[in-house]
Amino acid sequence: MLVQSIVLGLIGVFVMLDSRLLGRLNFERPLIVGTLVGLALGDLEKGLLVGASIELISLGVVQVGAAVPADMTLGAIIATAFAILSGSNAETALTIAIPIAILGQLLGILMRTVLASMTHRGDALIEEGKFKQVQHIHIVWGTILYSLMYFIPIFLAIYFGTDLVKSIVDAIPEWITDGLSLASKLLPAYGFALLLQTMLSKKMMPFLVLGFLITAYSGLGITGVALFAGIVAFVMYQIEANKSGGSGGNGSAEEPDALDDL
Repeated sequence: MLVQSIVLGLIGVFVMLDSRLLGRLNFERPLIVGTLVGLALGDLEKGLLVGASIELISLGVVQVGAAVPADMTLGAIIATAFAILSGSNAETALTIAIPIAILGQLLGILMRTVLASMTHRGDALIEEGKFKQVQHIHIVWGTILYSLMYFIPIFLAIYFGTDLVKSIVDAIPEWITDGLSLASKLLPAYGFALLLQTMLSKKMMPFLVLGFLITAYSGLGITGVALFAGIVAFVMYQIEANKSGGSGGNGSAEEPDALDDL
């Protein structure tokens, strides 16, 4: 368990660095995080299942300005690990994902408060001409503090809390777990609805209906429909690229004629 706790803590640090040092490669998305946890714990299928469920919840979660949303990444890591190590299903994992995400939100607010004080310290060092120390504050100490913010909760939750969390969940009355299971099914739909609200238009509506009909009547699974959608997107991209290239070619062909007239 010690090795697993360390590995999962390091996964948390890696995905945290995604949006802060790596240029946001989407490793911090719950779907990718769940996959990485599944690979680390030897159950890729359940990692994908739990990660995809939490991904649907987090689709409508957007950080705007200084607002700190629930940390679905932290929730995805611990909930996926809990589901795999305890043998629970995805619905049970989702019941602890949201509280852990809220805890991550509180830790994020605390961390930003600490970093804000460090920024003021950096301003004072700039006035003194100590630029090296300012670089260390932003690049070294900021990264270390953020890494600890992820590593410590994940390590403690996996090393000490898996059995404890399972016993707490087992002690919850059935009517509460039924309500939470219902909420776990409604939250993904709500997150997906928030996403559609921002991107759905008359132009995109036929694709939504087409995807729904294929899923409902073709007998294909989600993976098959996603692969089919990827091929359609690629073909449409090629068509649009050819159209743009054709118009560009006509424009460039007219330029020599204009020069000849001169």
